[in-house]
Amino acid sequence: MHSIYADYLDRLDELHKEIIRAIDGLPQEALDWVPGFNMNSLCVLIVHLTGAERYWLGNVVGKDLSDRDRDSEFLARELDEITLKERLSDSMAYARDLLATLTLEDLDSNRTSPRDGRTFTVAWSIFHALEHTAIHVGHSQMVRQLWEQRGNN
Repeated sequence: MHSIYADYLDRLDELHKEIIRAIDGLPQEALDWVPGFNMNSLCVLIVHLTGAERYWLGNVVGKDLSDRDRDSEFLARELDEITLKERLSDSMAYARDLLATLTLEDLDSNRTSPRDGRTFTVAWSIFHALEHTAIHVGHSQMVRQLWEQRGNN
């Protein structure tokens, strides 16, 4: 595996660890808690970001179509801590397996989004997936903080 892919996977793994820290030890009520209007629960954030990782890495880069239902990701509830951690683990394993098949030359290859037909390079697609995950790491950390502070106002 080229070092760019190994470094990518290291970074993705670190982001997943941050999300795990954000949900670690929380009760189900906290995982499903929505802190405010137009905000998402920790459960939704994890289901959505793993769905997006699978889409950009699998559907777009790997041309391995899934049955992702993006809208339903925002309705996710009642997934416990263990299940959410398994989703993250499964997503990481998928990313490892896929990136192990890519060459350096693949970064410049074009891929077509099955959702809207737009064309992206492999490089853009994988880094967009990483960027998207990082944004939701920050969201998950904020939701955890708000959960912990909700009774102290």
